[in-house]
Amino acid sequence: MPSTTTATVPPAPRRRGARHLITGLFLCGLLALAGDPGGASAGAAETAGSLPARALLERGRSSLRSGAFGAADASLEAALEGFARAGDPAGQCETLLLLAQTDQLAGQYKKALERLERALPLARESRNPERIAAIEGSLGNAYLGLGDATRALTHLSQARDLAREAGSPGVGAAVLNNLGNLYLSRRDYEKAIASYRESAGLGAAGSPGASPAATVNWASAALRSGEFREAARLLESALAGLSRSERSYATSFALINAGLVAGELRGQLPDRSEPLLRQAHDAFSAAVDAARELDDPRTLSYALGYLGNLYEEQNQLGDALELTRGAILAAQKRNVSEALYRWQWQSGRILARLGKPDEAAVSYRHAIRALQSIREEMSSCYANPDASYQKSAGVVCLELVDLLLRSASRAGIPEKELQPILAEARDTLEVLKVFELREYFKDDCLDASRSAATRLDQVSERAVIVYPVLLPDRVELLVSFSGRLQRFVVPVGVGPFTSEVRALRRTLMKRTTGEYLPHAQKLYDWLIRPMEAELAAARPDTLVFVPDGALRTVPMGALHDGTRFLIERYPVAVTPSLNLTDPRPVNRERANLLSLGLTRASQGFPGLPYVSEELESLHRLYGGKVLLNEEFLLSSVESELQKSPVSMIHIASHGQFGGESQKTFLLAFDEKFTMETFGQYVGLFRFRDEPLDLLTLSACETAAGDDRAALGLAGVAVRAGARSALATLWHVNDPASFELIVEFYRQLRQPEVSRARALQAAQIKLLGDQRYDHPGYWAPFLMINNWL
Repeated sequence: MPSTTTATVPPAPRRRGARHLITGLFLCGLLALAGDPGGASAGAAETAGSLPARALLERGRSSLRSGAFGAADASLEAALEGFARAGDPAGQCETLLLLAQTDQLAGQYKKALERLERALPLARESRNPERIAAIEGSLGNAYLGLGDATRALTHLSQARDLAREAGSPGVGAAVLNNLGNLYLSRRDYEKAIASYRESAGLGAAGSPGASPAATVNWASAALRSGEFREAARLLESALAGLSRSERSYATSFALINAGLVAGELRGQLPDRSEPLLRQAHDAFSAAVDAARELDDPRTLSYALGYLGNLYEEQNQLGDALELTRGAILAAQKRNVSEALYRWQWQSGRILARLGKPDEAAVSYRHAIRALQSIREEMSSCYANPDASYQKSAGVVCLELVDLLLRSASRAGIPEKELQPILAEARDTLEVLKVFELREYFKDDCLDASRSAATRLDQVSERAVIVYPVLLPDRVELLVSFSGRLQRFVVPVGVGPFTSEVRALRRTLMKRTTGEYLPHAQKLYDWLIRPMEAELAAARPDTLVFVPDGALRTVPMGALHDGTRFLIERYPVAVTPSLNLTDPRPVNRERANLLSLGLTRASQGFPGLPYVSEELESLHRLYGGKVLLNEEFLLSSVESELQKSPVSMIHIASHGQFGGESQKTFLLAFDEKFTMETFGQYVGLFRFRDEPLDLLTLSACETAAGDDRAALGLAGVAVRAGARSALATLWHVNDPASFELIVEFYRQLRQPEVSRARALQAAQIKLLGDQRYDHPGYWAPFLMINNWL
């Protein structure tokens, strides 16, 4: 092991992407909930047929306690079959509970729920409150792992009450610990601390080793609530208790969590930096020793990895790399993907700092592949409410892109080497876009039927595709000119850049002032001016942006060069991902429009008086079915979609896009289309041979400053199974919206006019009208996804 000698250093920086994988007693709680050999079925009659099952059960329990999940699962499955043959429901119940614990520890929460739902009726038949409490507690923990806090609280509360009635301190300690985890995820630190305190007290009486592990959690909650001195006191007490505890899988993870708490406290207590550094190092080292003694590669991976992270933060990069590689090897032995991505990422960071960019890139690629395999497992992280799969994936992908772009900046690099580097940077950004959309819509199948066989930038060779890359120290533009990639560097960090974007969005919505103009010109200078010469030479037919972060909240067409708006020079479109864009133009011969709208007030929203005239004008242009007011019901929409070959849907109603898909909706007369119901109705087009050509949302809006809300808007075409969407970033007054929408559809009837050019023509028409020449009227309309 590397030397433990460390120099006095300033407080460590915040650990990138670090989270408590399992907050303190999560593991101890699961194992306590699983029960001991003297549990509920110990008193059952052990027939000759059940004796082998009992032996298998205890073998599985032993494997589970040592972290050998695969061996535990095999033994327990065999035990379950034996108990079933012997007609021993109590044995089946106990085994199902242990199998569920194995599933949860491996991150398979849905599978665990299936086991527990089978076990609960068996436990109720036995009328053993301790066993029922254990199953209820495990159900709560499974729901907690799936991110369903409401159900988790219900089951955990029931388990706590049952454990108290049964006088079972071991189960009670475990349940209270997991209640603490739930409260911690909600940032309810007072209740979390109370739960951990009670858990620690019960654990001291009923579960060996549980008390110091619960105290680690208590210290973590105190840290997050700002009680840093109290957290340090609790940590010291917990470490003393852990040093006396029997070595086990759960104790090893409690040591790891103690090391993480010590590391975080260093940044809050500079006067205790050195002692806390030693505590972190000693805790991780003790976990390494315990994992090796138990022959537990899973725990060894986490212990070595976090110890390597500690060395990384102390700039002892050689030792950090050695430890990190050990963590990777240990994770590979048990295929621990969540750990594997973390340590591959850590390896990439260290190698980059050691000046080995090619080796670093290899590690980052491995990390991204591991991330792609574990989305569901990381979809919720109750241990750290600030962590999420999307955040982790975003940081890893952007760090790789940054590394690649820096490699591309090397002087004298030949073109044949440059293009593959830039292409990989672009493709990595595409991976990130899919990560983000899946996370927003909570839909793992979002891209299942949408991955284009041919990239849209290859079909539309005259389009210029712009990927703005927002990095801490700069903004880079990765631009595709007829398939050839170029990069442009803007020397402004993401902070000032984002502030300017926010200012543009805010001032564009003030339709009576010209406050927007300086911001529109500044962003033009940053985003367009660097490539003006190349644009002039390329003469693109469309300028397409694949925006990131705050840029999703502003319309690019409103950027201003000092003389003209960008929309006056080029048709403009946006897309969340080229790989999820169906590269086919509008099928005008088979156009069949379904028009939906509200003119009267409904569900607390005001009426939209111009909608009636808007839908009448569209009907004159395209025909099709019109559902207005009382006819615009969810059931009516479903009926029309099932019986008619609809190619375009126009919705003239209120819509709001929030930071979460659950807070996003479109207003029908009787109720709201949430994203879930939207996917059930309109989203059926994702799986048809002929998707929707166009989805128009003419009165929607996104929350100002909410980048994730704008992400939902950008992804609405993909979610709906539409090749393209026309939607608004904010609500526009009815007369202006009516004028623009009707002109857009009129232009779209012309065979030579693309979707993007039709929108450009409609926006320029409003720009030429003195009533609506302010960009607040015409700019928020976006052409999303396919622009052909």
